[in-house]
Amino acid sequence: MVMGKGAGAAALRLGKTLVVFVCLLQPVAPQCKILNCNTEFWASAPSSGPSEEFCAALRAYSHCVWRTARSCRGDLAYHSAQHGIEDLMSQHNCSSEGPVAHTVPAMPSVPPLVPTDSGIPSDGPELCQYERSVGRPKYTHCGFFGDPHLRTFNDQFQTCRVLGAWPLIHNKYLSVQVTNTPVLAGSIATATSKLTIIFKSLPSCTDQKTYHAEAGELVAAFTDGSQSAGALHILEKVPGRHVEIQGRHIGATLLIRQVGGFLTFAARMPEEVTHSLDDNDDQDLYLCLHGCPGNQIIDSRSPESPARGFTHQLAIAKCKERLPVEDVYFQSCVFDLLSSGDAEFALAAYYALEDVKALHSDKDKYHLFERDAGAFNSASQGCSFALLILLAMSLWTHLCCCKCV
Repeated sequence: MVMGKGAGAAALRLGKTLVVFVCLLQPVAPQCKILNCNTEFWASAPSSGPSEEFCAALRAYSHCVWRTARSCRGDLAYHSAQHGIEDLMSQHNCSSEGPVAHTVPAMPSVPPLVPTDSGIPSDGPELCQYERSVGRPKYTHCGFFGDPHLRTFNDQFQTCRVLGAWPLIHNKYLSVQVTNTPVLAGSIATATSKLTIIFKSLPSCTDQKTYHAEAGELVAAFTDGSQSAGALHILEKVPGRHVEIQGRHIGATLLIRQVGGFLTFAARMPEEVTHSLDDNDDQDLYLCLHGCPGNQIIDSRSPESPARGFTHQLAIAKCKERLPVEDVYFQSCVFDLLSSGDAEFALAAYYALEDVKALHSDKDKYHLFERDAGAFNSASQGCSFALLILLAMSLWTHLCCCKCV
């Protein structure tokens, strides 16, 4: 078939249009639903004035706002609601612990507990224990450290921007949110300065408990001062530096560290628990499950201009002191030192790898390398594919037009 010059030019223009469309296509945040939270709160809040019912409505409101964090972080109404809840809690002496106005949905995937001789289910760890109920589950691991670097439950490894508050984990039993701040003024690299964990109530195993840590204040207790609640236990490994939280009823182990001026996080959870989402939850909202959005991913192979104190050679030498294997943890260490100029980030990468060795169920996956870490996002791959299409169309048009001459 012979193509005219006009038709060939039209095909080439169409190809260019498709490439621009694919390359500019980025994940779009879902619609902010903060107004739904506002409506539910005012519908459930008692009109007779401050009371325990009012505090319960506030706690439900806070939980609803928490779940909108990813899609609403740029919305003024979202930030207004956050501050409003804090003010109302303070004004009416409402604690963050206690019943809420709306019951948390049932959690059918956890098997029933074995009753004791008295016929009352025990909250002891020997019975409120995931492995005892379901056998040996398939465990998954998620880690979040450094500037920051994310290892997902699927063993994808990414370096992300994610400034501000982002949800790491959110399922029927557990929510984890981090807040990231710039490591240096003007830098695109961030690190975790705050971390909040909410264990949701599971009757006979544990009441709802909240854990909060900030850089410089790594505590070994829940916000109500307790260190255990049924199947929940907090262990202080190194005072002010390393805390372990065990949620035996869901087979979860969480490790929080203070390294330098920032926090690191690592989790081990059964695969069934990580996917136990509510019907109205969007799975792509939680970083540990599906990674960072494409427009938040940073190429760790091309760090920013070196920060004061480290050249590329010095960064490599420093990282090799603790990370002799040149895997993605080594690569992340080099990136962090060049981005921040802070030698403590080498220690953060080292401990992140140590946490993998302690938590990951497959020793062959302790070390990840660029070829198998799944570090490239689908948007970049789609763009590259579109460029190949454009190249093929250009060549095809050129050959066809040559036949016209």
